[in-house]
Amino acid sequence: MEDDRFSPFETHLDRDRALAILRRATAGADDGELFLERRRSEALVFDDGRLRTASYDASEGFGLRAVTGEVAGYGHSTEISEAALTRAAETARLAVGAGGGVLAEPPAGTNRRLYPDLDPMRDADFPAKVALLGEIDAFARGLDPRVVQVSASVAASLQEVFILRPEGGLVSDIRPMARLNISVIAEQGGRRETGSHGGGGRAGLLTLIAPDHWQATVREALRIALVNLEAEPAPAGVMDVALGAGWPGILLHEAIGHGLEGDANRKRASVFAGLMGSEIAARGVTVVDDGTLPGRRGSISVDDEGTPSARNVLIEDGKLVGYMQDRQNARLMGARPTGNGRRESYAHVPMPRMTNTIMLGGTAAPESVVAEVKDGIYAVGFGGGQVDVTNGKFVFSCTEAYRVRNGRIGAPVKGATLIGDGATALRNIRAIGNDMALDPGIGNCGKAGQWVPVGVGQPTLLIGGLTVGGSAA
Repeated sequence: MEDDRFSPFETHLDRDRALAILRRATAGADDGELFLERRRSEALVFDDGRLRTASYDASEGFGLRAVTGEVAGYGHSTEISEAALTRAAETARLAVGAGGGVLAEPPAGTNRRLYPDLDPMRDADFPAKVALLGEIDAFARGLDPRVVQVSASVAASLQEVFILRPEGGLVSDIRPMARLNISVIAEQGGRRETGSHGGGGRAGLLTLIAPDHWQATVREALRIALVNLEAEPAPAGVMDVALGAGWPGILLHEAIGHGLEGDANRKRASVFAGLMGSEIAARGVTVVDDGTLPGRRGSISVDDEGTPSARNVLIEDGKLVGYMQDRQNARLMGARPTGNGRRESYAHVPMPRMTNTIMLGGTAAPESVVAEVKDGIYAVGFGGGQVDVTNGKFVFSCTEAYRVRNGRIGAPVKGATLIGDGATALRNIRAIGNDMALDPGIGNCGKAGQWVPVGVGQPTLLIGGLTVGGSAA
């Protein structure tokens, strides 16, 4: 990889001249930066016994931003050249006008690296990846005669960024990502059901494509499909819901996390706006956003403004104690940046975004949490969901859930959706397990048309009074 580094100030731009252009664009501004990026990615999808798609993408470019108050001027280009940079600077400069601002303090420096310096696409050649996916397909079909279709995908990417600040500081980060996903369709008695499993993180492909890992992934996908073959129609009504550890934290991410991002609170568009210091959750509930977990999908050594990532406590023992901030919103709110300024690419402005959002564990044994459910469901897998950040109302579909009566887990149920709002759900948490777990590395988060990788985590939880939308007559 040493011979193929992204080195924009060696191959495309003179650093001193680029800095001079950036300084002219941000003179009299409150903040700004030059963000340069190269991204390469590949994905192979093997479906129904054949290689369906194989893609490789490469892009590079820059974005130049000048910020004054609540206004940001932004120019970007796929052409990294002094001429393109000059044009972008003229565009960004329009937001500054006559100036009058005082340049904010630069981010603190860091030498921390939370993931390996490698290119995951080089861990195996193309024929080996195709052969692996074929082996996965054959293995899954050989496990159970009810398997009628298998889909397997392997994906890897490498993002390289440089962030030049008007003070002259230069920050760089090399961000690998790899993922393996497997989906199995099983059929029995004319009924077909799907099970999916997978994951990855900021590392190479070698662990993911090792036989012990992918075989376990296949078995888990098949297990979920077979469970769903036996599922009964889900009940409907207001009832207690136990949530499993790990990936069910996606409900926390959506229903609560977005409402704790700085911009939504500064604009008073969040249900949590103006509640700093108030008790917004049940006692014992502590939620953190932690971008410093090594190798996790949502982790970043530095954010896309150059601020080192951090472990930020958002809710502590039920009390709201922090928001996630980028530099602009932190300055406008009189707070400090928290390392949550993220952007999808050089073509996008940064905004406050989550990294790895986690509810910490409590003291209860997981089985005792479920045992408290008198009449409800136990949800351990989730698919898609929708959330309105202004009021926290959410709707989530369950991909694996079970009926619970008198504390005993019964038959699996199909077609369950969870309906509620984040603020009420936080207050109605009645038990917190001691089994906090992180998701396997499958999360993506959308906001304002931008997508970034994220992580979630939580222990087994009991939430009282959620509305369950079901299909039972």
